[in-house]
Amino acid sequence: MRLTTDVAIVGGGPVGVTIANLLGRYGVDTVLVERETDVVDYPRAVGIDDEGLRTLQAAGLADLVLAGAIQNVPLRFYDARGRCLAEVSPSSREFGWYRRNVFMQPLAERTLRAGLARFPHVRALFGHEHVGLDQHPAGARLELRRDDGAAVEVEARFVVAADGGRSTVRDQLGVRLAGDTHPRKWVVVDCANDPLDAPYTALHCDPRRPYVCAHMPFDFRRWEFMLFPGEDAEEMLAPAKVRELLRHHVPDPAAIDVVRARVYTHHSRIAERFVVGRVALAGDAAHLMPPWAGQGLNTGLRDAFNLAWKLAAITRGAAAPSLLTSYEQERRAHAQAMIDLSTTLGRILSATRALAARSRDAAFRAVAIAPGVRSWILEMRFKPQPAYPSGAFVTDPGRARRRHQPVGRMFIQPTVETGAGTCVRLDDVLGTGFAVVGFECDPTEHLDEAGAAALRELDPTVLRVVESRAGDVHRLRPHTWPGTTLVEDVENLLRPWFHRHEANVVVLRPDRYVAALCDARDLSGALVGLRALLGRAPTRADSEET
Repeated sequence: MRLTTDVAIVGGGPVGVTIANLLGRYGVDTVLVERETDVVDYPRAVGIDDEGLRTLQAAGLADLVLAGAIQNVPLRFYDARGRCLAEVSPSSREFGWYRRNVFMQPLAERTLRAGLARFPHVRALFGHEHVGLDQHPAGARLELRRDDGAAVEVEARFVVAADGGRSTVRDQLGVRLAGDTHPRKWVVVDCANDPLDAPYTALHCDPRRPYVCAHMPFDFRRWEFMLFPGEDAEEMLAPAKVRELLRHHVPDPAAIDVVRARVYTHHSRIAERFVVGRVALAGDAAHLMPPWAGQGLNTGLRDAFNLAWKLAAITRGAAAPSLLTSYEQERRAHAQAMIDLSTTLGRILSATRALAARSRDAAFRAVAIAPGVRSWILEMRFKPQPAYPSGAFVTDPGRARRRHQPVGRMFIQPTVETGAGTCVRLDDVLGTGFAVVGFECDPTEHLDEAGAAALRELDPTVLRVVESRAGDVHRLRPHTWPGTTLVEDVENLLRPWFHRHEANVVVLRPDRYVAALCDARDLSGALVGLRALLGRAPTRADSEET
């Protein structure tokens, strides 16, 4: 059997299926390849952040995933005596969602898989194992083996390797996974019928045995216990050993309904390359990190959003294949920052020497006294913000020298009111492609001929935002560009954003990063520059010559 497609995705975990859903919404012919026929039902990721939910929002599935999640869950650090050293409880929703949310990964994966049924141009090959890869100038050929032993061949213009930390595609490409494997193993235990009244995630920095205790949806609870040298990992999974681990933390360990237990080894590793020819690595195939910052899956979802719109632009002829190189340029350094954060938090949690633990606890208490530091911890501002210093962006040289300039950063997502009187998140108005947003102005009023041509090629949603105020008369004013949408900023968050950056027009990429920032009079130059940056798509003659 032989199939042809624009994009083949190897790996049907949450990152691979999210990419397939995004490509489905973008209208890209896609084949998803996954060895397993059902989702893996053992302990894995439990946290999804605001950026991850914004990605699922773009896929049209955020609300469905949140239906089985707990939103806005605090994170606490405790010392050996059970005293709270610090709490992370961010209230900000600058990207439209809470920053800390707890979910059940198997349930979320089933929701993501069900979402593929919306797209006839997305074919899911479950029960198919990838066994071979052969690249050529126009694409790649995948060799698959069906679970009944039959051979299947997939010819794709591009391939995404989302096949996990032991990626066979990465190995076949000869890409090394650089970094460290941590010496200590951890036992992860999931229990039903939660016996504790503790609706938060707790990192217990107890040198006698560091552990994590997390409240989960549907009355589940998770524990994660560090193993010490000399403790046999498999023996620690025996029911008696698991209950022995729990006996200091629950009233009656014999009454606990242990659903599953598994041993994990933590890694801090990153692929030396994210793109090789027409193959891109995403998720655990590209990076592995300890779980302490809750960023393993979320980093993969950032990969998914960044990669999917670029593959869509290339395969639709709206950009040159060279745009794919910006995926590695933008994502690799940020993934490394998340690895470093997760590794640092792990070191804080897992100190096993009493003196080191006391010094750490004293430092926590000292810095927590300062209001600025306390706010920095509480609002989770220690997490590296989504920002790319270079990539597929157009930067005005004058603005580039300004501190905290927003080009290359994720745009905020307030609630807006549409002309029909409905309040929605901003992205739900922007659609799935590029967007041009003007604040209190008609963004296209001063377009010249070249700017108008670039606007037609980019085919963005054009949005005019006005402040929320009684007796608004802006709706009566005509717009220069046909189809321009008018909305009200009901939370009045956009005026301070545009005022701070001294502009009134922003150009957004499909992943809602700022591609350009300018005044309406300079929009033509920004659009022409962005169109040139995306590159010329190959013509039919180019393809025939190749």
